[in-house]
Amino acid sequence: METRILRINDIDKDCGALLEAAKLIQAGELVAFPTETVYGLGANALNSGAVRKIFEAKGRPGDNPLIVHISKLQDVDRLVRELPLIATVLMERFWPGPLTLILKKSSVVPDIVTAGLDTVAIRMPRHPVALKFIEYSGVPIAAPSANRSGHTSPTTAQHVLDDLDGRIPLILDGGKCEVGLESTVLDLTADVPTILRPGGVTYEMLTQLLGEVEIDSGALKPLEGRLAKSPGMKYVHYAPRAQVVVVRGQIDEMIKKINELTQEYMEQGVTVGILATCETKDHYKEGKVLVLGSRTQPAIMASNLFSALRQFDDMGVNIVLAEWIEPKDEGLAIMNRMLRAAAFRVVDAESSTVGGGFRG
Repeated sequence: METRILRINDIDKDCGALLEAAKLIQAGELVAFPTETVYGLGANALNSGAVRKIFEAKGRPGDNPLIVHISKLQDVDRLVRELPLIATVLMERFWPGPLTLILKKSSVVPDIVTAGLDTVAIRMPRHPVALKFIEYSGVPIAAPSANRSGHTSPTTAQHVLDDLDGRIPLILDGGKCEVGLESTVLDLTADVPTILRPGGVTYEMLTQLLGEVEIDSGALKPLEGRLAKSPGMKYVHYAPRAQVVVVRGQIDEMIKKINELTQEYMEQGVTVGILATCETKDHYKEGKVLVLGSRTQPAIMASNLFSALRQFDDMGVNIVLAEWIEPKDEGLAIMNRMLRAAAFRVVDAESSTVGGGFRG
């Protein structure tokens, strides 16, 4: 299969490309498209056969649910059995945007979309190309990230091509994704609204609007046998080809430990990458250093995370030593992705032990 890329510079002038993509969706095919978070791999959410192609193209386990993307608020009505007032409040405040809501699904949503669960995850993306593409398609679009399962999520069309060339017919190129991390997933079927996957709509934003909000323990720890109600919970995700290790501690101690580990690995002939911040980058004299951004601007760091991990792949790095980021605001989403990319390998700066899981 040839994979074509169509660049969308203007959604009005390039409407022909969007219509072509919509026709593929209507024919039961796959299209990769940009959102403000990451690139998605879309299929008609109401067509089980089309959705099955997503799992085949990605190599994605069937017990990992998908998010359904819509272009209008009224599109929610036929996808859910009931729409609680709290959902309406959240939709009015954060849609279109990087917030996914988990609600009780209606019978029109195929089980393959929800991994057999009685709930469905829905969001309205903010990217103009995504909104127009969904509108032209005339159906809700089921879409996980447009990458091979478990690999680093794509934030450019080239990233999609790198992973899925020959596996899908079309990529809509809408430029680099703004947010750079997948959406926040909020479970509204729990007794208290619960964040299953942190993202660009932060815990702090949600508590300001709703009051009480919980964070699922799986956000920063392995799921440990529970059913995954959200994408990004159950498996090792977001990983580059290199092994990732997160180093945790006070900044001075982290720097010292990363420098020690870098020296040890380099003496063994291992190529080391260091995921640093503006505040620490000048303290690393060895290894290949990439800078996420300033610790005072977690949203910018979040937007750069996946691109940096893919850059390490391009550099031929064998191991990435990543600094711990304080898990508040967008920092929670950064650590959620980073820990999964590392398969929860954590080194405490004051010790030499690599942990098999997060020790909170």
